Amino acid sequence: MNILVLNASPKGKNSTTVHTALYLQALHPEHTFTVLPAGQQIKSVEKDFAPLRKELEKAELILFSYPVYTFVAPYQLHRLIELIKADGVNLAGKFASQITTSKHFYDVTAHRYVEENCFDLGLRVVRGLSADMDDLLTEQGRLDARNFFDQLMFSCEHGVFVTPPAKAPQRDRPVYQPSLPSVSKSTEKDVVIVTNCASDDENLRNMIADFRAALPYESRVVNLRDFPFSGGCLGCFGCAVAGKCVYKDGFDEFLRTKIQTADAFVYAFTISDHYTHSSFKCYDDRQFCNGHRTVTHGTPIAYLISGDYRYESNLRMIVEGRAEVGGNYLCGVATDEGGTAEEIRTLADSLVFALEKKLSRPANFYGVGGMKIFRDLIYVMRGLMKADHKFYKAHGIYDFPQKQKKRILQMKLVGALTAIPSVQKKMKGQMNQYIIGPYQKVVEEAGKEAG
Repeated sequence: MNILVLNASPKGKNSTTVHTALYLQALHPEHTFTVLPAGQQIKSVEKDFAPLRKELEKAELILFSYPVYTFVAPYQLHRLIELIKADGVNLAGKFASQITTSKHFYDVTAHRYVEENCFDLGLRVVRGLSADMDDLLTEQGRLDARNFFDQLMFSCEHGVFVTPPAKAPQRDRPVYQPSLPSVSKSTEKDVVIVTNCASDDENLRNMIADFRAALPYESRVVNLRDFPFSGGCLGCFGCAVAGKCVYKDGFDEFLRTKIQTADAFVYAFTISDHYTHSSFKCYDDRQFCNGHRTVTHGTPIAYLISGDYRYESNLRMIVEGRAEVGGNYLCGVATDEGGTAEEIRTLADSLVFALEKKLSRPANFYGVGGMKIFRDLIYVMRGLMKADHKFYKAHGIYDFPQKQKKRILQMKLVGALTAIPSVQKKMKGQMNQYIIGPYQKVVEEAGKEAG
Protein backbone atom coordinates (compact mmCIF):
# COMPACT_ATOMS: atom_id res chain seq x y z
CA MET A 1 0.00 0.00 0.00
CA ASN A 2 1.19 3.52 -0.78
CA ILE A 3 1.14 5.38 2.55
CA LEU A 4 1.61 9.14 2.67
CA VAL A 5 2.64 10.39 6.10
CA LEU A 6 1.79 14.07 6.40
CA ASN A 7 4.12 15.17 9.18
CA ALA A 8 2.37 18.32 10.41
CA SER A 9 4.75 18.97 13.29
CA PRO A 10 6.61 22.28 12.99
CA LYS A 11 9.74 20.37 14.06
CA GLY A 12 9.93 18.32 10.87
CA LYS A 13 12.26 15.34 11.18
CA ASN A 14 12.93 16.26 14.82
CA SER A 15 9.32 15.58 15.70
CA THR A 16 8.66 13.06 18.44
CA THR A 17 5.39 12.10 16.79
CA VAL A 18 6.75 11.27 13.36
CA HIS A 19 9.12 8.72 14.86
CA THR A 20 6.15 6.45 15.52
CA ALA A 21 5.44 6.53 11.79
CA LEU A 22 9.12 5.92 11.05
CA TYR A 23 9.08 2.99 13.48
CA LEU A 24 6.16 1.46 11.58
CA GLN A 25 7.91 2.13 8.29
CA ALA A 26 10.97 0.22 9.51
CA LEU A 27 8.78 -2.72 10.53
CA HIS A 28 6.80 -2.88 7.29
CA PRO A 29 9.03 -2.78 4.20
CA GLU A 30 6.20 -4.43 2.27
CA HIS A 31 4.45 -1.04 2.21
CA THR A 32 5.69 2.14 0.54
CA PHE A 33 5.93 5.02 3.00
CA THR A 34 6.41 8.62 1.87
CA VAL A 35 7.04 11.04 4.74
CA LEU A 36 6.52 14.74 3.99
CA PRO A 37 7.47 17.49 6.50
CA ALA A 38 4.37 19.49 5.52
CA GLY A 39 4.13 21.31 8.86
CA GLN A 40 7.70 22.55 8.80
CA GLN A 41 7.39 23.53 5.14
CA ILE A 42 3.90 25.05 5.28
CA LYS A 43 5.03 28.34 3.71
CA SER A 44 6.49 26.44 0.76
CA VAL A 45 3.25 24.49 0.37
CA GLU A 46 1.37 27.81 0.33
CA LYS A 47 3.55 29.02 -2.54
CA ASP A 48 3.44 25.81 -4.59
CA PHE A 49 0.88 23.13 -3.84
CA ALA A 50 1.74 20.99 -6.89
CA PRO A 51 4.32 18.68 -5.21
CA LEU A 52 1.92 17.88 -2.38
CA ARG A 53 -0.96 17.37 -4.81
CA LYS A 54 1.12 14.80 -6.67
CA GLU A 55 1.82 12.84 -3.49
CA LEU A 56 -1.81 13.03 -2.37
CA GLU A 57 -2.98 11.64 -5.71
CA LYS A 58 -0.51 8.72 -5.50
CA ALA A 59 -1.40 7.81 -1.93
CA GLU A 60 -3.81 5.05 -0.99
CA LEU A 61 -3.63 5.82 2.72
CA ILE A 62 -3.04 9.28 4.21
CA LEU A 63 -1.61 9.20 7.71
CA PHE A 64 -1.71 12.51 9.57
CA SER A 65 1.12 12.77 12.11
CA TYR A 66 1.12 15.68 14.55
CA PRO A 67 1.45 16.76 18.18
CA VAL A 68 -1.70 18.00 19.93
CA TYR A 69 -1.53 21.77 20.46
CA THR A 70 -4.08 23.63 22.60
CA PHE A 71 -7.11 21.37 22.24
CA VAL A 72 -6.70 20.73 18.52
CA ALA A 73 -4.02 20.18 15.89
CA PRO A 74 -1.16 22.66 15.37
CA TYR A 75 -1.75 25.77 13.29
CA GLN A 76 0.39 24.23 10.56
CA LEU A 77 -2.09 21.36 10.09
CA HIS A 78 -5.06 23.73 10.14
CA ARG A 79 -3.43 25.71 7.37
CA LEU A 80 -2.58 22.51 5.47
CA ILE A 81 -6.20 21.38 5.56
CA GLU A 82 -7.28 24.76 4.22
CA LEU A 83 -4.84 24.42 1.34
CA ILE A 84 -5.92 20.86 0.52
CA LYS A 85 -9.57 21.87 0.41
CA ALA A 86 -8.87 25.03 -1.58
CA ASP A 87 -6.90 23.07 -4.19
CA GLY A 88 -9.78 20.69 -4.80
CA VAL A 89 -7.61 17.59 -5.17
CA ASN A 90 -9.84 14.51 -5.33
CA LEU A 91 -9.24 12.26 -2.32
CA ALA A 92 -12.62 10.50 -2.29
CA GLY A 93 -12.41 6.82 -1.40
CA LYS A 94 -8.85 6.89 -0.08
CA PHE A 95 -8.11 5.76 3.47
CA ALA A 96 -7.08 8.12 6.27
CA SER A 97 -5.94 7.80 9.84
CA GLN A 98 -3.75 9.70 12.30
CA ILE A 99 -0.99 9.40 14.86
CA THR A 100 -0.64 11.94 17.65
CA THR A 101 1.54 12.34 20.69
CA SER A 102 0.59 14.39 23.71
CA LYS A 103 -0.03 14.07 27.44
CA HIS A 104 -3.65 13.28 26.47
CA PHE A 105 -4.82 16.82 27.16
CA TYR A 106 -7.86 17.04 24.88
CA ASP A 107 -6.42 14.63 22.35
CA VAL A 108 -10.01 13.54 21.68
CA THR A 109 -10.98 16.96 20.28
CA ALA A 110 -7.87 17.03 18.10
CA HIS A 111 -8.67 13.60 16.63
CA ARG A 112 -12.28 14.52 15.98
CA TYR A 113 -11.24 17.73 14.26
CA VAL A 114 -9.04 15.80 11.81
CA GLU A 115 -11.69 13.12 11.32
CA GLU A 116 -14.38 15.68 10.50
CA ASN A 117 -12.20 17.33 7.88
CA CYS A 118 -11.31 13.93 6.40
CA PHE A 119 -15.03 13.23 6.03
CA ASP A 120 -15.38 16.55 4.17
CA LEU A 121 -12.72 15.32 1.72
CA GLY A 122 -14.51 12.03 1.10
CA LEU A 123 -11.88 9.96 2.89
CA ARG A 124 -12.63 6.68 4.62
CA VAL A 125 -11.48 7.23 8.19
CA VAL A 126 -9.93 4.64 10.49
CA ARG A 127 -9.57 5.47 14.16
CA GLY A 128 -6.11 6.84 14.93
CA LEU A 129 -3.45 6.26 17.57
CA SER A 130 -3.25 8.72 20.47
CA ALA A 131 0.07 8.03 22.14
CA ASP A 132 1.82 9.54 25.13
CA MET A 133 4.91 11.54 24.26
CA ASP A 134 7.13 8.83 25.72
CA ASP A 135 5.25 5.74 24.52
CA LEU A 136 7.67 4.82 21.75
CA LEU A 137 10.41 4.48 24.38
CA THR A 138 8.49 1.74 26.23
CA GLU A 139 7.77 -1.84 25.22
CA GLN A 140 4.05 -1.34 25.81
CA GLY A 141 4.07 1.80 23.69
CA ARG A 142 5.80 0.00 20.82
CA LEU A 143 3.32 -2.87 21.12
CA ASP A 144 0.45 -0.36 20.96
CA ALA A 145 1.95 1.15 17.80
CA ARG A 146 2.33 -2.25 16.17
CA ASN A 147 -1.22 -3.21 17.11
CA PHE A 148 -2.49 0.09 15.74
CA PHE A 149 -0.91 -0.56 12.37
CA ASP A 150 -2.19 -4.13 12.21
CA GLN A 151 -5.68 -2.88 13.04
CA LEU A 152 -5.30 -0.11 10.46
CA MET A 153 -4.50 -2.59 7.71
CA PHE A 154 -7.33 -4.89 8.85
CA SER A 155 -9.78 -1.96 8.84
CA CYS A 156 -8.78 -0.87 5.35
CA GLU A 157 -9.22 -4.42 4.06
CA HIS A 158 -12.52 -5.15 5.83
CA GLY A 159 -14.14 -1.69 5.83
CA VAL A 160 -14.03 -0.93 9.56
CA PHE A 161 -14.36 2.85 9.47
CA VAL A 162 -15.37 5.69 11.79
CA THR A 163 -19.02 6.65 11.37
CA PRO A 164 -19.37 10.23 10.08
CA PRO A 165 -21.37 12.61 12.29
CA ALA A 166 -24.59 14.21 11.09
CA LYS A 167 -23.97 17.04 8.66
CA ALA A 168 -25.56 20.43 8.74
CA PRO A 169 -28.28 20.70 6.09
CA GLN A 170 -27.37 22.50 2.91
CA ARG A 171 -28.88 25.94 3.13
CA ASP A 172 -28.10 29.54 2.41
CA ARG A 173 -26.41 31.22 5.32
CA PRO A 174 -28.89 33.49 7.14
CA VAL A 175 -28.16 37.16 6.60
CA TYR A 176 -27.55 39.00 9.84
CA GLN A 177 -28.45 42.65 9.78
CA PRO A 178 -27.39 44.96 12.64
CA SER A 179 -30.47 46.22 14.48
CA LEU A 180 -29.60 46.92 18.12
CA PRO A 181 -29.54 50.57 19.21
CA SER A 182 -26.41 51.77 20.92
CA VAL A 183 -26.66 52.28 24.69
CA SER A 184 -24.62 54.80 26.66
CA LYS A 185 -21.10 53.63 27.42
CA SER A 186 -19.06 53.45 30.61
CA THR A 187 -15.28 53.27 30.79
CA GLU A 188 -15.44 51.40 34.09
CA LYS A 189 -14.61 48.09 32.39
CA ASP A 190 -12.37 47.21 29.46
CA VAL A 191 -13.82 44.59 27.12
CA VAL A 192 -11.69 43.27 24.26
CA ILE A 193 -13.21 41.52 21.26
CA VAL A 194 -10.68 39.19 19.65
CA THR A 195 -11.66 38.23 16.12
CA ASN A 196 -10.32 37.06 12.78
CA CYS A 197 -13.10 38.73 10.82
CA ALA A 198 -12.33 38.77 7.09
CA SER A 199 -12.96 41.88 5.01
CA ASP A 200 -15.91 40.25 3.24
CA ASP A 201 -17.47 38.61 6.32
CA GLU A 202 -20.49 40.89 6.72
CA ASN A 203 -22.39 38.62 9.11
CA LEU A 204 -19.63 38.47 11.68
CA ARG A 205 -18.88 42.17 11.33
CA ASN A 206 -22.55 43.00 11.92
CA MET A 207 -22.74 40.66 14.92
CA ILE A 208 -19.75 42.42 16.47
CA ALA A 209 -21.34 45.81 15.77
CA ASP A 210 -24.59 44.79 17.48
CA PHE A 211 -22.78 43.36 20.47
CA ARG A 212 -20.77 46.55 20.92
CA ALA A 213 -23.95 48.60 20.59
CA ALA A 214 -25.76 46.57 23.28
CA LEU A 215 -22.82 46.50 25.68
CA PRO A 216 -22.87 49.37 28.21
CA TYR A 217 -19.06 49.37 28.40
CA GLU A 218 -16.50 50.66 25.96
CA SER A 219 -15.00 47.82 23.93
CA ARG A 220 -11.97 47.30 21.72
CA VAL A 221 -11.68 45.09 18.65
CA VAL A 222 -8.44 43.21 17.95
CA ASN A 223 -8.44 41.60 14.51
CA LEU A 224 -5.88 38.82 14.35
CA ARG A 225 -5.66 39.10 10.58
CA ASP A 226 -3.98 42.46 11.10
CA PHE A 227 -1.21 41.11 13.32
CA PRO A 228 2.08 40.34 11.52
CA PHE A 229 2.59 36.78 12.78
CA SER A 230 5.99 35.44 11.76
CA GLY A 231 4.58 31.93 11.99
CA GLY A 232 2.89 29.38 14.20
CA CYS A 233 4.26 27.99 17.45
CA LEU A 234 7.39 25.93 16.82
CA GLY A 235 7.09 23.80 19.94
CA CYS A 236 10.70 24.68 20.70
CA PHE A 237 10.21 25.33 24.46
CA GLY A 238 12.32 28.45 24.12
CA CYS A 239 9.73 30.24 26.25
CA ALA A 240 9.70 27.57 28.98
CA VAL A 241 12.13 29.36 31.29
CA ALA A 242 11.69 33.08 30.68
CA GLY A 243 8.25 33.14 29.04
CA LYS A 244 9.72 34.88 25.98
CA CYS A 245 8.93 33.66 22.46
CA VAL A 246 11.80 33.06 20.02
CA TYR A 247 9.91 34.93 17.30
CA LYS A 248 10.70 38.63 17.05
CA ASP A 249 7.25 39.69 15.86
CA GLY A 250 6.31 41.04 19.30
CA PHE A 251 3.31 38.77 19.83
CA ASP A 252 4.06 37.95 23.47
CA GLU A 253 4.17 41.66 24.37
CA PHE A 254 1.07 42.32 22.26
CA LEU A 255 -0.80 39.50 24.01
CA ARG A 256 0.08 40.69 27.50
CA THR A 257 -0.53 44.40 26.99
CA LYS A 258 -3.36 44.55 24.45
CA ILE A 259 -5.47 41.50 25.28
CA GLN A 260 -4.79 39.94 28.67
CA THR A 261 -5.18 43.26 30.51
CA ALA A 262 -8.89 43.38 29.66
CA ASP A 263 -11.66 42.80 32.21
CA ALA A 264 -13.51 40.49 29.83
CA PHE A 265 -12.80 38.66 26.57
CA VAL A 266 -15.16 38.16 23.66
CA TYR A 267 -14.04 35.81 20.91
CA ALA A 268 -15.70 36.34 17.54
CA PHE A 269 -15.21 34.11 14.50
CA THR A 270 -16.90 32.36 11.61
CA ILE A 271 -16.88 28.56 11.56
CA SER A 272 -14.78 27.00 8.82
CA ASP A 273 -13.29 23.52 8.58
CA HIS A 274 -15.01 22.62 11.88
CA TYR A 275 -13.07 25.30 13.77
CA THR A 276 -12.35 28.68 12.21
CA HIS A 277 -9.78 30.20 9.88
CA SER A 278 -6.22 29.15 10.72
CA SER A 279 -5.29 32.70 11.77
CA PHE A 280 -7.16 32.05 15.01
CA LYS A 281 -5.30 28.77 15.57
CA CYS A 282 -2.03 30.61 15.10
CA TYR A 283 -3.14 32.94 17.91
CA ASP A 284 -4.16 29.95 20.06
CA ASP A 285 -0.82 28.21 19.67
CA ARG A 286 1.35 31.28 20.10
CA GLN A 287 -0.20 31.81 23.53
CA PHE A 288 2.12 29.03 24.65
CA CYS A 289 4.49 31.89 25.53
CA ASN A 290 2.42 31.72 28.75
CA GLY A 291 3.23 28.04 29.04
CA HIS A 292 0.57 26.12 30.97
CA ARG A 293 -0.24 29.07 33.23
CA THR A 294 -3.88 30.11 33.58
CA VAL A 295 -2.94 33.79 33.71
CA THR A 296 -6.47 35.04 32.92
CA HIS A 297 -8.17 32.91 35.58
CA GLY A 298 -11.40 34.57 36.72
CA THR A 299 -11.87 36.72 33.62
CA PRO A 300 -15.33 36.18 32.06
CA ILE A 301 -15.51 35.23 28.38
CA ALA A 302 -18.18 35.15 25.70
CA TYR A 303 -18.37 34.02 22.07
CA LEU A 304 -19.89 35.43 18.91
CA ILE A 305 -19.93 32.62 16.35
CA SER A 306 -21.21 32.79 12.80
CA GLY A 307 -22.18 29.45 11.27
CA ASP A 308 -23.97 26.20 12.05
CA TYR A 309 -22.69 25.95 15.61
CA ARG A 310 -25.44 23.54 16.68
CA TYR A 311 -24.00 20.87 14.35
CA GLU A 312 -20.41 21.29 15.57
CA SER A 313 -20.36 19.15 18.71
CA ASN A 314 -16.57 18.98 18.79
CA LEU A 315 -16.25 22.75 18.56
CA ARG A 316 -18.78 23.14 21.37
CA MET A 317 -16.67 20.84 23.52
CA ILE A 318 -13.57 22.92 22.76
CA VAL A 319 -15.34 26.18 23.65
CA GLU A 320 -16.51 24.80 26.97
CA GLY A 321 -13.24 23.02 27.72
CA ARG A 322 -11.17 26.15 27.16
CA ALA A 323 -13.27 28.09 29.65
CA GLU A 324 -13.17 25.30 32.22
CA VAL A 325 -9.41 24.74 32.08
CA GLY A 326 -8.69 28.47 32.04
CA GLY A 327 -10.94 29.16 35.01
CA ASN A 328 -13.00 31.61 32.97
CA TYR A 329 -16.72 32.13 33.52
CA LEU A 330 -18.37 31.29 30.18
CA CYS A 331 -21.19 33.79 29.76
CA GLY A 332 -22.55 32.10 26.66
CA VAL A 333 -22.38 31.80 22.89
CA ALA A 334 -24.44 33.89 20.48
CA THR A 335 -24.76 32.76 16.87
CA ASP A 336 -26.39 33.96 13.67
CA GLU A 337 -28.17 30.65 13.08
CA GLY A 338 -31.54 32.28 13.66
CA GLY A 339 -30.61 35.60 12.10
CA THR A 340 -31.98 37.66 15.03
CA ALA A 341 -30.33 40.05 17.45
CA GLU A 342 -31.92 38.89 20.71
CA GLU A 343 -29.20 36.29 21.37
CA ILE A 344 -26.57 38.99 21.09
CA ARG A 345 -28.44 41.38 23.38
CA THR A 346 -28.81 38.60 25.95
CA LEU A 347 -25.13 37.71 25.67
CA ALA A 348 -24.15 41.34 26.30
CA ASP A 349 -26.44 41.40 29.36
CA SER A 350 -24.93 38.15 30.61
CA LEU A 351 -21.40 39.51 30.29
CA VAL A 352 -22.36 42.65 32.22
CA PHE A 353 -23.95 40.53 34.95
CA ALA A 354 -20.84 38.34 35.21
CA LEU A 355 -18.59 41.41 35.48
CA GLU A 356 -20.72 43.14 38.09
CA LYS A 357 -21.21 40.02 40.23
CA LYS A 358 -17.65 38.73 39.63
CA LEU A 359 -19.15 35.37 38.81
CA SER A 360 -17.29 32.09 38.93
CA ARG A 361 -18.32 28.46 38.94
CA PRO A 362 -16.59 25.28 40.11
CA ALA A 363 -14.80 23.45 37.32
CA ASN A 364 -16.52 20.46 35.78
CA PHE A 365 -14.80 17.35 34.43
CA TYR A 366 -13.33 19.28 31.49
CA GLY A 367 -11.59 21.68 33.83
CA VAL A 368 -10.67 19.36 36.68
CA GLY A 369 -9.38 16.61 34.40
CA GLY A 370 -7.45 19.01 32.19
CA MET A 371 -5.72 20.75 35.07
CA LYS A 372 -4.76 17.48 36.75
CA ILE A 373 -2.93 16.49 33.55
CA PHE A 374 -1.10 19.83 33.58
CA ARG A 375 -0.42 19.60 37.32
CA ASP A 376 1.33 16.25 36.98
CA LEU A 377 3.14 17.28 33.80
CA ILE A 378 4.59 20.48 35.25
CA TYR A 379 5.57 18.81 38.52
CA VAL A 380 7.61 16.20 36.62
CA MET A 381 9.09 18.77 34.21
CA ARG A 382 9.58 21.58 36.74
CA GLY A 383 13.31 21.60 36.13
CA LEU A 384 12.64 22.78 32.55
CA MET A 385 9.32 24.60 32.86
CA LYS A 386 10.46 26.90 35.62
CA ALA A 387 7.95 29.69 34.99
CA ASP A 388 5.06 27.21 35.03
CA HIS A 389 6.39 25.57 38.19
CA LYS A 390 6.65 28.89 40.01
CA PHE A 391 3.10 29.79 38.97
CA TYR A 392 1.67 26.41 40.02
CA LYS A 393 3.32 26.62 43.43
CA ALA A 394 2.11 30.18 44.03
CA HIS A 395 -1.49 29.37 43.08
CA GLY A 396 -1.85 26.08 44.94
CA ILE A 397 -2.31 23.99 41.82
CA TYR A 398 -0.13 21.21 43.24
CA ASP A 399 -3.13 19.72 45.08
CA PHE A 400 -1.84 16.16 45.14
CA PRO A 401 -4.19 13.88 47.13
CA GLN A 402 -1.28 12.19 48.91
CA LYS A 403 -0.53 15.53 50.57
CA GLN A 404 -3.94 15.60 52.29
CA LYS A 405 -2.54 13.83 55.31
CA LYS A 406 -5.25 14.92 57.73
CA ARG A 407 -8.02 13.70 55.44
CA ILE A 408 -6.24 10.40 54.81
CA LEU A 409 -5.79 9.89 58.56
CA GLN A 410 -9.48 10.62 59.18
CA MET A 411 -10.52 8.05 56.60
CA LYS A 412 -8.18 5.45 58.13
CA LEU A 413 -9.72 6.09 61.53
CA VAL A 414 -13.27 5.82 60.19
CA GLY A 415 -12.32 2.65 58.34
CA ALA A 416 -10.84 1.13 61.48
CA LEU A 417 -13.90 1.98 63.58
CA THR A 418 -16.41 0.68 61.06
CA ALA A 419 -14.49 -2.61 60.96
CA ILE A 420 -15.42 -3.24 64.63
CA PRO A 421 -18.59 -5.41 64.82
CA SER A 422 -20.09 -3.47 67.74
CA VAL A 423 -19.62 -0.17 65.93
CA GLN A 424 -21.09 -1.66 62.75
CA LYS A 425 -24.17 -2.70 64.71
CA LYS A 426 -24.55 0.72 66.29
CA MET A 427 -24.13 2.57 62.98
CA LYS A 428 -26.38 0.26 60.98
CA GLY A 429 -28.75 2.37 58.93
CA GLN A 430 -27.31 5.62 60.29
CA MET A 431 -24.33 6.16 57.99
CA ASN A 432 -26.22 8.52 55.72
CA GLN A 433 -27.29 10.62 58.69
CA TYR A 434 -23.68 10.97 59.84
CA ILE A 435 -22.67 12.06 56.33
CA ILE A 436 -25.52 14.51 55.81
CA GLY A 437 -25.34 16.14 59.24
CA PRO A 438 -22.85 18.92 58.37
CA TYR A 439 -24.82 19.79 55.22
CA GLN A 440 -28.04 20.15 57.22
CA LYS A 441 -26.29 22.64 59.49
CA VAL A 442 -25.30 24.75 56.50
CA VAL A 443 -28.91 24.85 55.32
CA GLU A 444 -30.12 25.77 58.82
CA GLU A 445 -27.61 28.63 59.03
CA ALA A 446 -28.77 29.89 55.64
CA GLY A 447 -32.34 29.94 56.88
CA LYS A 448 -31.32 32.00 59.92
CA GLU A 449 -29.45 34.49 57.72
CA ALA A 450 -32.43 34.85 55.39
CA GLY A 451 -34.77 35.33 58.35
